[in-house]
Amino acid sequence: GQRRPYHPANVFAHHWGVVCIAIIRGAAVCIWGNRGPLCGCFFEAMSGLTTTGSTVLSGLETLPKGLLLWRGILQWLGGIGIIVVAMVFLPELRVGGMQIFKAEAFDTLGKILPRATTISIQISFIYVSITMACIVAYFSVGMSAFDATVHAMTTVATGGFSNYDASFAAFPAAVEYVAVVFMILAALPFVRYVQLLNGNQTAVFKDAQVRSFLTVIFVLVVITALILLSFGQLENETAVRKALFNITSIISGTGYASSDYMQWGSFLVTLFFFIGLIGGCAGSTACSVKIFRYQLVFASVKTQLMKIKSPNGVFVPQYDGRAIDDEVLSSVMSFFTFFLATLGAVAVLLGMTGLDFITSLSAAASALANIGPGLGPEIGPTGNFSGLNDTAKWILSAAMLIGRLELLAVYAILTVQFWRA
Repeated sequence: GQRRPYHPANVFAHHWGVVCIAIIRGAAVCIWGNRGPLCGCFFEAMSGLTTTGSTVLSGLETLPKGLLLWRGILQWLGGIGIIVVAMVFLPELRVGGMQIFKAEAFDTLGKILPRATTISIQISFIYVSITMACIVAYFSVGMSAFDATVHAMTTVATGGFSNYDASFAAFPAAVEYVAVVFMILAALPFVRYVQLLNGNQTAVFKDAQVRSFLTVIFVLVVITALILLSFGQLENETAVRKALFNITSIISGTGYASSDYMQWGSFLVTLFFFIGLIGGCAGSTACSVKIFRYQLVFASVKTQLMKIKSPNGVFVPQYDGRAIDDEVLSSVMSFFTFFLATLGAVAVLLGMTGLDFITSLSAAASALANIGPGLGPEIGPTGNFSGLNDTAKWILSAAMLIGRLELLAVYAILTVQFWRA
């Protein structure tokens, strides 16, 4: 008879669970009616809701438009949902260093913003506005109205579902440039757009996350383009465009492909694997580890090196001009530990189902980091996940949800202590 006391974790567990069950059931029924076994339908629905972008469907061009539209809507809803989770629940749950953004939505860069409800409304307005702008931009460079609508939803959600098996290789070159712009916009923290909307013109570029994210993309694109040019695989503008599009797609977790980068050589294939583990900014629709966690780790490492050099000195790690609390660093280190442990466990479980090493490891990373495509001929940029056995699909479905909800939030809910609290 006792009422359970209010706690963000309780609300998180209840509401997110209800939404997941409702949407996944609806998606599974919709897809099941068109294509095969329930396991694959659940996988597709989970991939959509978590904006992972892995698919078990082939012959997408022949599928009913209603089904293709539903896949786009599913990812679009998942994208706006994760922004709310990242802003409201994860900082309160102190998950993976997210507590560093606890006051971010209300007191940032010296500006007091409106209350949470107003911010949520503004974020929804911004999300819809960016989606509409993306639709118009895609349509203006040659997409049909239907393709522009579906791809805009999956681009802004950094989801990666396409209406074509060839993904963005099916479209003109100009479409790739439009996609790059909106993938980057979607991977930036939406709270900065709220500040921009409220008159702070410098909010976006003063964010340390944004500067680092854009710098990493620039450096990786230059490296990739130079390699493609030096080996004569692609020429001039094509090399730059393919490098820019595919790097942005993987690092943001969108998962579109405009080329089979498995043919770009072993170095770039390895680079693409690790790029997917970087991720975009916290508070965006992007997934994976997130750029700010690497910044916190590097700040901690830098401080330790300075202490070794000057044992009597006092050095405090800083992030964006602010001292980093020990609790935040501990939380981030715990996140990395759980992430690597979960990645290893999922890869081993997939290997036990009969998958080879590359497929197991890349599929585990793809699911846990919500990237989309893996590596290899089967699940690479030109393949899909339909050939995997049912056990592997169930494992990957669970990994997608765990990764999208930042691991520790899910693990905390699964503990006995949480339910006894």
